[in-house]
Amino acid sequence: MDTNAILGQAQPQNVSDGKVGPLLNTEESGAYQLILVWPQLGDFDSLEYAWWIQRQAGQLSTQGVQVRAVGIGNRESGQRFCDFTGFPAKDLYVDPKGDLHRQLNLYPGLTWTVPFFTPVQNSYLNLLLMCAGIGSPGTLTEVFRGYKGDRNAPQLIADEETVQAFPLPPVTGALFNRAGGKGFQRPFELATLRLRNMAEVLKHWQTYVPDATYLTQRGGTFLFDDRGELVYEHRDRNILGFAANMSNPLSFLQEFRD
Repeated sequence: MDTNAILGQAQPQNVSDGKVGPLLNTEESGAYQLILVWPQLGDFDSLEYAWWIQRQAGQLSTQGVQVRAVGIGNRESGQRFCDFTGFPAKDLYVDPKGDLHRQLNLYPGLTWTVPFFTPVQNSYLNLLLMCAGIGSPGTLTEVFRGYKGDRNAPQLIADEETVQAFPLPPVTGALFNRAGGKGFQRPFELATLRLRNMAEVLKHWQTYVPDATYLTQRGGTFLFDDRGELVYEHRDRNILGFAANMSNPLSFLQEFRD
């Protein structure tokens, strides 16, 4: 499988202008390109990954890293996703049926089938099983990390920042200081952000997930250097496993851009 060729030939639809065009910029050199192949745009991983990209957008720009992402959904999904996460619509593409994911041989997730179930019903069943850790090793550990905190991860919510995560009342980052301090990921801090994401998706489910057939499909991360060579990749193997280091998902860039 030639990952360079597959990504170089990909022609997904851009969310900003609706045009079909190249995902990987093969004409210009001199910049690193970070290509993120996300699962459903309503997936936990997609929303959380976008949050990290926006959090470090200034640093990525300073380092000369261009970011483009493609997720499973349609243009309406993409527009809603960008409105919520702040991810630039010009850098987001959509692939309605996950064709690119299959071409890249990314993990499709659990694919068990129950007789007389429709493909969509089987997809929901498999997603529930994966959330319980079946066919998705590491998911439960990562869920628990969101509740217990992580001293190897940075503080996620600034003291003065207010987060609305239904059904909880609005909370400020300073509130989490009472759970153990500041300057690192405090208990319940990441879980609160994930609850906010879940509330957003469930409220607009049909928009985020126009076709539930591909709920279990996982994604991948691909970094190309300034000569267009693939220098790093991560292929997701579980829900909430979109990075090798979930405490700091973009830490792999330090190896190449320091």
